[in-house]
Amino acid sequence: MNIELEIFSPVHQLNNKLFDERGLLVYTKRDDLIHPIISGNKWRKLKYLLKEAQHQHKNHLVTFGGAYSNHLMATAGAAARFGFKATGIVRGDEVNNDTLFMCRLHGMNLIFADRDSYRDKQQLFNQYFGNDDQAFFIDEGGTSPEAVKGCSELIDELTDTYDHIICAAGTGATAAGIISGIAQNNLNTTCHVVPVLKNGDFIGDEISKLVPAPANYQLHTGYHFGGYGKTTGELITFVKQFVADTGILIEPVYTGKMFYALYDLAAKNYFKPGSKVLAIHTGGLWGLLGMKDKF
Repeated sequence: MNIELEIFSPVHQLNNKLFDERGLLVYTKRDDLIHPIISGNKWRKLKYLLKEAQHQHKNHLVTFGGAYSNHLMATAGAAARFGFKATGIVRGDEVNNDTLFMCRLHGMNLIFADRDSYRDKQQLFNQYFGNDDQAFFIDEGGTSPEAVKGCSELIDELTDTYDHIICAAGTGATAAGIISGIAQNNLNTTCHVVPVLKNGDFIGDEISKLVPAPANYQLHTGYHFGGYGKTTGELITFVKQFVADTGILIEPVYTGKMFYALYDLAAKNYFKPGSKVLAIHTGGLWGLLGMKDKF
C-alpha cells in the first residue's frame, strides 16, 4: 500500500488588535486539518517510520505513550489506515479513558507497564516482542531521524516567506524538522521553540542531536505553566478566548502554550514592527479529552 496522505494544511491569517498595534502580520499553518486522527505533526513524524516498517517487511507497529497520548491514537489510526497491526505500551496503571477507547476502536492492542519498567522502552519491546520478527519499534512520540525528515517537509509546502516561525516542543523532533527545513531552503527565518515541559532547556540538546549543523533558533522556556500537562487559570482563560475569537480549536498541553507565548512575546515587543510570523498548529486536539475538567 502507498503510504501517503493528501496534505491539507492551509495558512490562515490571525487578525488581532494586538498584532495591528505592534505592526505584525501573524499567520498559522493549520496542520490540525491534515487528518482527524493522524493530525498535525503526528502524521509528519509517522510518515517515514511507516515507510521504513514497510521497507523492512514488518506489519506490527509497537509504540509507547501515556494514557492520554495523541501519539498512541495517531499510530492506531495510521495502522488501521495503512494495514498494520498495532500495539501501544501505556505508561502507568491500567485505566479506561476516551483516548484509549479511540486507540482500541482503531484496533490497537494495549499493554500497561509500571513507570519503572516504562523507562527502558527497548527492554519492554524485547520482553514482549523480541521473538516477533514482524514487530517494528517506534519510540514514544515517534522521535527519530525519520520524524525530523517528515517535519522538515512542512517548510517545503510554504508559498510565502516569514521572518519568524514558532512551534511547541515536547521532544524536540518537530522543532528539529522545522529548523532543518529552514536550513535546507536557505531561508532567513528564525525558529522559536516553546517547550511545554518544565526545565525545557534540554530541548536544545535534543535539537542538537537531531540537527548536527548550526541552527538558527531561540528557546522560550518560560511558558510551561507548571510542566507537561499542567495548566493554570490564566492558560485556560487564554485558550477559551482564543477559540472564541478565531474559531480555531487549540488545547492546553501544546498549542495553547505556544499561542500564549506568541501573544505574550508580541505584547512585549519581541518582534520588530513589520515582521511576518507563522505559528505552527501541530494538532493534538484530542488532548482536550483528558482536560475537560479544567474548563
